[in-house]
Amino acid sequence: MRNVLAMALVVSAMTQGFSQQDDPKATEVWEPEPKVVTPGNNGAPPSDAIVLFDGKDLSKWSDKKGNPSKWTVADGALTVAKGTGDIKSKQEFGDIQLHIEWRTPAKVEGDGQGRGNSGIFFQERYELQVLDSYKNRTYSNGQAGSIYKQTPPLVNPTKGPGEWQVYDVVYIAPRFNSDGTLKTPGRITAFLNGVLVQNNTEIQGTTEYIGKPKVVAHEKGSLVLQDHGNPTSFRNIWVREL
Repeated sequence: MRNVLAMALVVSAMTQGFSQQDDPKATEVWEPEPKVVTPGNNGAPPSDAIVLFDGKDLSKWSDKKGNPSKWTVADGALTVAKGTGDIKSKQEFGDIQLHIEWRTPAKVEGDGQGRGNSGIFFQERYELQVLDSYKNRTYSNGQAGSIYKQTPPLVNPTKGPGEWQVYDVVYIAPRFNSDGTLKTPGRITAFLNGVLVQNNTEIQGTTEYIGKPKVVAHEKGSLVLQDHGNPTSFRNIWVREL
C-alpha cells in the first residue's frame, strides 16, 4: 500500500509539472498593452507623428540662428535657396523614426559631390547624405545613403535626377556619462526607396569634412537640412519620438 501511495504521488507531481510546462498561458504577456497608432493612408503620416513639413509653410523651421527660413515653398515642397544657409527644426529630438522625401534637380549640373548635394543632420551633428548618386561616381562614404565620411551604404538604390526619393530612418541617439565620455554610441537604420542601406550602423561621432569624427557630449538637438549650394527639394517630413 505504501508503495502504491508513493507511486501515486510521483505520478501526480509529474503530471502537475507536465501540465504547467505545456500550459500556453504560462508565456502570455498582457501588460503593458501597446498603444494604438493609426497608420497613415496614401502617404499620410501615422496618428502619433510630429509633422515638420506638410507642404504649406516653414513655420516649424528656422535658419541656424533662429530666424525665419528663406528657403522656398511651392507645389508642396520646400527647396534650398542657395546661399541662405542650413535650416533646422524648431523642435529638438533624441531617438526618432524619420520619414522624409527628397528630390535632386532634374537638370543635371556638375558631377560627384557637386550634383544635387544636401544632407540630413540628426541632432545637428550626424549626417545622412543626400546626393544625386544615379550614375554619378564619388567616394563611397559620400554618396546617397552614406553616413557622410563614415559608412558607405550597403547598396545604391537611388532613382534618376528629378525623381522623388524616400528615406525611412530609425535613429538612436548616443548616450553619455556624467563626465561627458561616451556611454553608448548612436545607431542608425535607414531605408532608401524601400531598400536597406544602413543596418543598425554605429555612428562613429560628429560629421567632419576634414579629419576623424569627434565625440562631443550633448543633449537633444534639431533636425537640420543642409544648404550645399544645390536646389534640392524636400517634402512629407515627419518624425515619431521613440
